[in-house]
Amino acid sequence: MKCHLIFDIKMEDFRRKARFVAGGHMTSAPATMTYASVVSRETVRLALTIAALNALEVKAADIENAYITAPITEKVWCILGQEFGEQAGRKAIIVRALYGLKSAGAAFRKHLADCMRHMGYKPCLADPDLCMQPKTRPDDGFKYYSYMLIYVDDVLAIDHDSDSVLLRLDKYFKLKQGSVGDPDMYLGAKLRLSTLPNGVNAWGMSPSKYVQEAVRNCEDHVKTNLEKFSLPKHAENPFAMGYEPELDTSRPLDPEEASYYQSIIGIMRWMTELGRIDIATELSLLSSHLAYPREGHLEAALHIMAYLRQKHNSRLIFDPAYPYTNTSNFPEHEWKDFYGDVNEAIPTNAPKPLGKEVDVRAMVDSDHAGDKETRRSRTGFMIFVNMALIGWLSKKQPTIETSVFGAEFVALKNVMESLRALRYKLRMMGVPISGPSFIYGDNMSVIHNTQRPESTLKKKSNSICYHAVRESVAMGESRTGHISTHFNLADLLTKVLYGAKRRGLVSGVLWDVFD
Repeated sequence: MKCHLIFDIKMEDFRRKARFVAGGHMTSAPATMTYASVVSRETVRLALTIAALNALEVKAADIENAYITAPITEKVWCILGQEFGEQAGRKAIIVRALYGLKSAGAAFRKHLADCMRHMGYKPCLADPDLCMQPKTRPDDGFKYYSYMLIYVDDVLAIDHDSDSVLLRLDKYFKLKQGSVGDPDMYLGAKLRLSTLPNGVNAWGMSPSKYVQEAVRNCEDHVKTNLEKFSLPKHAENPFAMGYEPELDTSRPLDPEEASYYQSIIGIMRWMTELGRIDIATELSLLSSHLAYPREGHLEAALHIMAYLRQKHNSRLIFDPAYPYTNTSNFPEHEWKDFYGDVNEAIPTNAPKPLGKEVDVRAMVDSDHAGDKETRRSRTGFMIFVNMALIGWLSKKQPTIETSVFGAEFVALKNVMESLRALRYKLRMMGVPISGPSFIYGDNMSVIHNTQRPESTLKKKSNSICYHAVRESVAMGESRTGHISTHFNLADLLTKVLYGAKRRGLVSGVLWDVFD
């Protein structure tokens, strides 16, 4: 196959760089995986929360020349060029996973996984890019799991002595000079360990730098290429007051404008992954129009950018402190006569739980028939491990519900399924769970129907969600309780809010937005 050299200058320090690249386009794609998989963002949030809870160190490192450290999995060769001097014209067998080969990413991931096993780390069955090993802290005999989180060639080590773990890794994979230390930037967000007012140490994630750079690039692009558009000077909320994307009938965007609209929606979706939950609902509404965007949709997207310019600073804190749960709001009942002797499905191959236990909670809400074009409802929920926000969702429901009761039950079933998946992941990570998941909802009728075994449902269209949630309660996997709509944080993920209510809900989730 043909190979060539690529020369580059690193802009951060003007370092010259050369890379030998293979023409992987000349080979057929392997039948199996061709890429290096990465640890999920949910797993990263969980690991940072558990690290603070168990008082463990978090250190980061970057593997140097990642792919070419791995042996090749394909059989390929090349003819040496003039740059090889006397060897020019000779055939050479490629023995390393050169950049450009279709299998290079997968080869590196396999090689790194083999190294992790050699170091005593096993991949977590719920996320294979999280490697774990049981350990004991010598100071106090505390038993816990040491974690290695792998994002291609970026590594996060969580251990009582993370430096020694990375030093061992350096013997197998040379780590970049100066990359070992406290994590700073991770996937575009700044990580920092802070001491909260309650005296607890907690990791925080701030996408402020990424947001500012994205807004700056957006302003430059609009001035240069989209003269008809501009960012508003002031934007106190993500949407202008009263704007409804589904009712927009403005001019359809031309191909160039539509492409840019899709681009900035993708950029802002990554912001929500990094913690900008305050724009999640508005962004979900605009994402429904990616295929056929209109002028008003682009103006709304630029309005969100203006809001982010004004309020770029935010921190998502993974607070490991235990929440107060009033168990009287979550009564227990005897369900055996209704669902038999059901129990939560505990994975038999889960590792032994070690470390401090965690509480799992969720807040859920729905906006019945909120879409004025299709009259579909919207599901929104937030999932917490202790006081740390771990997962969230704002999504239009796939079917039309004719009642508030039905829409709320669909949302409740969705969060129950997500909690079930989270509980499985926690168990496979070796994290003890204190009890059932506590689900807060603001619809009293739905809460009563999931708390009381004797309640009945005659409407067949809602029966699947109804029985799925009630069976989860019966097996002790979850419990439901009522919360006032004024304190339901999930309200932020179902409706476009303004004013004091929006400010209060955002402040309950994110730090520094309104400072």
